[in-house]
Amino acid sequence: MIQRHAHSARIAGLLVAATLAACAPAPDTAAGLDLGDEVIITDFALAPPDARPGACYGKDVTPGVIEHVTERVLIAEPEIGPGGNVLAPAQYEQRTTQKLVTGRKPIFFETPCPPRWTPDFIASIQRALKTRGLYAGPASGTLDPQTRAAVREFQIGRGLNSAILSTESARALGLVEVDLQG
Repeated sequence: MIQRHAHSARIAGLLVAATLAACAPAPDTAAGLDLGDEVIITDFALAPPDARPGACYGKDVTPGVIEHVTERVLIAEPEIGPGGNVLAPAQYEQRTTQKLVTGRKPIFFETPCPPRWTPDFIASIQRALKTRGLYAGPASGTLDPQTRAAVREFQIGRGLNSAILSTESARALGLVEVDLQG
């Protein structure tokens, strides 16, 4: 009798755990897209202030720019004799410091909304990047790290350092229609 009760309690515990797991929200991966630290915003309340209604936005963070400054610093004045001759030259030390030129900052840009991100669409991105010599993999339809690196490389040449494909870049690749009314 005690064994049957322990077995029933174990089954009941597993059922509760399975039910709770089913109720837990799935991690937001933007319709199956693993974007790492980057985000596709589909909620208008989280979009930038000038957001176009119904549009989706990519949010990324620009890297900070650090400048290395090297300078010679006087650490000992020259020693001058009574006749004006130099008894010991000045001594200098070379010091290198880092200076933050611009800090990290969030950037927002319009991107195709997640429903468009089908395996066929991703394969089209891969083919378009392959014809430009930026992607060497197969047109698998999977947004893998190699595809994301190629997207970033394409966009860096267009002034955007992000692995999230912008709508403007998708148009440049011939993958998204041009809005003639906007």
